[in-house]
Amino acid sequence: MQNLKDLKIAIIGGGYGGAAAAIALRSAGAENVHVYEQAPAFGQVGAGIGLRPATVELFREWGIFDEIAAVSAPSEYLEIVTADGGQVLAREEWPMLHGFAQTNHTRIIHRGDFIEALFGVLPPEFVHTGHKMTGIKDNGDTATVTFENGSTVTADLVIGADGIRSLVRQQLFSDKEPVFAGEHAYRTVISIDDAFGLVTDDNPRFYVAQTGTIAYNLPLRHRNQVSYDITAASDDDSWAPVITNDYLVSLLEGFDERIVNVARTLDISQVTSRSVYDIDPIDCWHSDSVTLMGDSAHAMLHHQGQGANSAIQDAGALADALVAADSVKDALEQFQATRKPLTDELQRLSRLGWTPESAENAFPEHTPAT
Repeated sequence: MQNLKDLKIAIIGGGYGGAAAAIALRSAGAENVHVYEQAPAFGQVGAGIGLRPATVELFREWGIFDEIAAVSAPSEYLEIVTADGGQVLAREEWPMLHGFAQTNHTRIIHRGDFIEALFGVLPPEFVHTGHKMTGIKDNGDTATVTFENGSTVTADLVIGADGIRSLVRQQLFSDKEPVFAGEHAYRTVISIDDAFGLVTDDNPRFYVAQTGTIAYNLPLRHRNQVSYDITAASDDDSWAPVITNDYLVSLLEGFDERIVNVARTLDISQVTSRSVYDIDPIDCWHSDSVTLMGDSAHAMLHHQGQGANSAIQDAGALADALVAADSVKDALEQFQATRKPLTDELQRLSRLGWTPESAENAFPEHTPAT
């Protein structure tokens, strides 16, 4: 697109998808790219995630690999084991699976560190906190966004990266509510020294019980910490259920004693308790001047570990489409045609979940969008 340099682009939402989109677009030649985030500041939130080899390859292309590597640790593989830790049910060799040989490993990173690293490479004058969107008007060739603080922005392209409860999606594309998965996720980060010997290397391990309860352990070696997560079935769809240490312990009957001991001794005030939601696939992500991406377009359950990775891949595909197409409209059509079949399938697979019996096929290979 000949005028990509001067195209005015507004990204709604300052998560990793919005930040990655800004980086990808600037790398492609766009200069007028602004990110609008409703929070007053970026904080250290959440727990650990795994950045897959195809995602890491994009960081190399955008010239930010060193910044990501500085706050993450490489992993050789992921293991799924029985709840008591006595049997390895499946092992996924990260680099070889995706055809990157040993060039890129999956890297384990704290969500807060990830956000800080991404925004650390963006010029601060293009990042606007304290901007909570209240409305969006599609004008055809442009779109206008209004914010709670009274300001407005009109842009040639508006990117809705505002998460699972996206207001952009609700006002322009689909008013369907997020879907409760019948699960809760409990997440925290603790020192490796307080993990009762649970961390023996830099590779994630998922302990899975016949009940469907899963204990996820992702080493954050650069922090000397481990991301400790539990997912368990529940009928309570409240957004942030109240829990106790005894309740967590009760979910872990038959689990490796080290996992139980961690649950027993956690500072419960530092545990994030959330009901798990996704969204149904939506028919169309875009108009002529507005598009959704990341969770706003295809929020998925965490069982495939692809939520963050899909958002980053979206960013790369959107930038590629804008470079290749003759207009914003054509680029958005190309972007959806490239990404939607992949994310539809990941949403479907993520809803299936997995059990000890199906662990061997828990992570089927997918060809990443490039």
